[in-house]
Amino acid sequence: MKEFLLEINTEEMPSSHVKAGLAQLKEKIGAGLAARRVAVGEIEAMGSSRRLVVRGKFAPRQEDMEETVIGPPKAAAFGPDGAPAAAARGFARSQGIDVGALRVVETPRGQYVGVTKTVAGVPTDEILAGMLPGIITSLSFPKMMKWGESSLKFSRPIKNILCVFGRRPLAFSVDGLEAADRTSGHRLHASRKFRIRRTAKETLFEAYVRQLGERFVILRAEERKRIILEQAGERLAGSGAFLYPDDELLDKLSHDVEWPHVIQGGFPAEYLDLPIEVLSMAMREGQKLFSVVKDGRQLPLFIGITDTPGDPKSLICRGNERVLRARLEDARFFWQHDRKTPLAGRRAGLADVVFQQRLGSYADKTERLEALVGRLCEELGQDALKPDAVAAAGLSKVDLITDMVREFPALQGKMGGLYARAEGYPETVWRAIYEHYLPLSFEGPLPETLAGALLSLADKLDSIVGVMGLGIQVTGSSDPFGLRRNAHGIVRIILDRGLTLSFRGLIAETASRFSADKKQDLPLEAAIETCLGFFEQRLRHIFESQGYRYDLVNAALAGGLDNLHFLRLKLEALDALKKSDDFTALILMAKRVNNILRGVPPRTVDPRLFIEPEEKQLFASLTRTVETSGPMLAAGDFLGAQSEILSLRSPLGLFFDKVLVMAEEPGLRQNRLALLQAIRALLSRLADYSLIVVEGERPA
Repeated sequence: MKEFLLEINTEEMPSSHVKAGLAQLKEKIGAGLAARRVAVGEIEAMGSSRRLVVRGKFAPRQEDMEETVIGPPKAAAFGPDGAPAAAARGFARSQGIDVGALRVVETPRGQYVGVTKTVAGVPTDEILAGMLPGIITSLSFPKMMKWGESSLKFSRPIKNILCVFGRRPLAFSVDGLEAADRTSGHRLHASRKFRIRRTAKETLFEAYVRQLGERFVILRAEERKRIILEQAGERLAGSGAFLYPDDELLDKLSHDVEWPHVIQGGFPAEYLDLPIEVLSMAMREGQKLFSVVKDGRQLPLFIGITDTPGDPKSLICRGNERVLRARLEDARFFWQHDRKTPLAGRRAGLADVVFQQRLGSYADKTERLEALVGRLCEELGQDALKPDAVAAAGLSKVDLITDMVREFPALQGKMGGLYARAEGYPETVWRAIYEHYLPLSFEGPLPETLAGALLSLADKLDSIVGVMGLGIQVTGSSDPFGLRRNAHGIVRIILDRGLTLSFRGLIAETASRFSADKKQDLPLEAAIETCLGFFEQRLRHIFESQGYRYDLVNAALAGGLDNLHFLRLKLEALDALKKSDDFTALILMAKRVNNILRGVPPRTVDPRLFIEPEEKQLFASLTRTVETSGPMLAAGDFLGAQSEILSLRSPLGLFFDKVLVMAEEPGLRQNRLALLQAIRALLSRLADYSLIVVEGERPA
């Protein structure tokens, strides 16, 4: 394997662009080499606001390939006596082989003459030089720009391209910019270009990282994060204070700088009467400053990050203090001014705020949320919670028309909760408002209160059902309403709390409200099925990412999505028993039952028609198993129910060995098929066992 190193040096990119570019580069280079038969030992992407870097180890050349060249039809290639005709001799001559090396090849068009050749692999450096320009120019970013006379669109202007494979630079160009084996360090402190010089014991990448470090560039974002936290800890050592947790800001800053240096500043204590959420947001938005807390209370301090070796004259620190004071003064005005109008008095203003052009205003959405949250409380037996949960739903969107949220949109929900607390609403109400947008990301924290969880669930479901009812599709590259994230949040909330409710019924009721108001393009049933299909995709992704086998997931999902909590319990039961011999035997029998019953109309068992002892025994075992497993299935004890169902293995095996299912006498045949249908009906309450793959089974 040879070492590979690519660096695209640019003007300063936003952190989101850095992560997007690195992910695409890694995927495209790896996939491109695999498609061209080049073995990839390892590949890794990293970088900063000014450089996208990919390193790897690749095979020195492409794998050889056998290629079959098709010539003339067999009938034209050989005469009646089998001797090669002129067509065969001409084809052999064109391929540089003896006519005796030709062979007959079967094709969709019939028999032809052909020859199989070994095509030698091309050196990897040639492949890389050919494909990298296209990969670099194909990168996409949230916003693209052009510069100068260039026709290229990229996140920011490209200043330099370094590319080395083995010990040699690769020769290619991108929009007139030639790749080379040179790069530069920090833009302010080491901007002169340099070549990578490695010692006898260094790899190419080790030498590259070392020389960047000597020029004030730390390549890995994780290392920059560690330095930020370490320096901040040193600044606050002994005070008992620490950074207000903000992983998003830390991640952003670790991609924004190449040589992080921590500064500490302060602000007047008079602003400490503002909620910590407001103080933190005022610091992070625009200035990217960390709040400092002690014993859960904000201190009049901040921690900032510069992209310089230091701030010896405190010019950067004083500049941040000056700007922050103005922002805090604005925030204090918003906090005081907003509270002059009660939340309930603002609700009417939601009629002027559009939720989605065709789905109405936030006033319309609020009414739907009140109804949906009330229904959730009723279904879950939370009658005592219902008044507070509905009250929270009614006020949940009011903060959208406050000055604070207009200035700091990321505080939506939180400010509603804080204003409700300041007005004296019960904790159940204000906390539900505060946390109803959670989770904000696929793995973000969930609402801590039940009222908050139900309001979050209702809010997200209303958005999903409403948007999908308009026929708007979520694709791999397009999800403008964040429906995947919302669906993921709904599933996590239900599974985390073990909520037992009719999910299909919930979707149907939500869709019916839009349909009644004529706010859906899809017919009601089509809208319901579209939403259920969307959630099935998300559940499949969630369960498989948790390590469950795809076939077990398919088997559990086959029963539908009416109870997501029970669905997970079924999957856990399947996973727990997947390696037992009884389970494997039952699966094979279930597949046999399924094959026999394919296309058979539903029938009812008549015990009076049984004549063989094995079918009588199977019916008795089935009756007993239905009785014993029924309460378990109703209670969600699917592991216990499955253990009961496994007892059918022996009588079912004897039935297949001793009884002819497809008897000549119609009454016997139909009754035995009905018995198998009853067994399948019991099995289906757990899963579709026919979808489970058994190692070594022959394809049906």
